[in-house]
Amino acid sequence: MSSIDHYENFPVASWLCPAPLRPAVAALYHFARTADDLADEGNDPAHHRLDALGEYRADLQNCLDNSGATSVRWPKVFGALQLAIAQYQLPAQPLFDLLDAFEQDVVYTSVGQGYRNHAELLDYCRRSASPVGRLMLHLYGVADATSLAQSDAICTALQLINFWQDRAEDLRRGRDYLPQGHTLAQELRFARKLMMQGAPLARRVKGRAGWELRAMVQGGLRILDKLDARDETADHRQLARPTLKKSDFVRMAWRCIRM
Repeated sequence: MSSIDHYENFPVASWLCPAPLRPAVAALYHFARTADDLADEGNDPAHHRLDALGEYRADLQNCLDNSGATSVRWPKVFGALQLAIAQYQLPAQPLFDLLDAFEQDVVYTSVGQGYRNHAELLDYCRRSASPVGRLMLHLYGVADATSLAQSDAICTALQLINFWQDRAEDLRRGRDYLPQGHTLAQELRFARKLMMQGAPLARRVKGRAGWELRAMVQGGLRILDKLDARDETADHRQLARPTLKKSDFVRMAWRCIRM
């Protein structure tokens, strides 16, 4: 899901989110957003970014241990997160998985390393995208294996769509997520297949959360439509991220109702 400056996998405490859950969703968002900024924003060299992420990881561990230690650099992030962890018994592994992915981005970018095959890219998505959906389902009290698998499919699809819509910017930054031997057309088809595999979750999750999932699924599919319509021979280094217009939102709303 998308904002002006940052692509977002978290539904950022939107009006569709039940009011009691909004502080926890916001706490998770700010935890992930801050870590992503440490990995990606500014001009710091890679070793400074990794040092900062190491401090961030230590603060997360203190937060989970309820050690009483207060984060010096990020007190608001970890103060809110600690409350959410205590209230909802949030699992630790998805939080650490997100940090693993951010650290990998720093290392890969610093040495110009790409992804040798599809399995490597999906392993990255397992840590960068799937934790988001699993944390959200935990807040909603959903933990069955089918729902978790469908959530992983949706979140991975959204992560891949983000890569392909922002490919020009990533290439300018020296980062390439396209697996070796694969074409962008193949990856767009794969992302659509994953999204359709996960889409039934939107019908299984009740209430506002289900409608938010519908909007996320249809938003991702609409971006894929626009990416599919591009000329395959175009220089992807020059293509801007596709934008959604009023007519797109009308179409998405109709498709949400029909899901």
